[in-house]
Amino acid sequence: MKNNLSSLSDLAAAFGKAPIEQDKPTPASDDSLVYSTESGRINQQKEKNITPSDGFARVRRETKGRKGKGVIVISGLGLDNKALKELAKKLKKTCGSGGSVVDETIEVQGDKRDVIQQVLEKAGFKVKFTGG
Repeated sequence: MKNNLSSLSDLAAAFGKAPIEQDKPTPASDDSLVYSTESGRINQQKEKNITPSDGFARVRRETKGRKGKGVIVISGLGLDNKALKELAKKLKKTCGSGGSVVDETIEVQGDKRDVIQQVLEKAGFKVKFTGG
């Protein structure tokens, strides 16, 4: 036995035994992968489903969770995030107040439903007031 044995499978073959097949672990799916040494940081593709509009922009006034301050919430627009932000910017500028985009709704501070109705109708939406 003067042969150089480079691995355990060569040693097993020298003694007439079949090498043991080890199960290779299946690679993890890319869903949980955050960083790879080959390609670096991996950005996950997030799919956002936009709820389709039924043709009405629903405008309601809310005060819940805001210490009594009134906020106008506009929902049911069926726009993507970029278009929602542009419309919110236009509404806030017209009303002269603050606000934000939360999920698929636009929140505008204050109670200016009539101004918001005019802006939305110019933008091509049918406005329906909901709530009180």
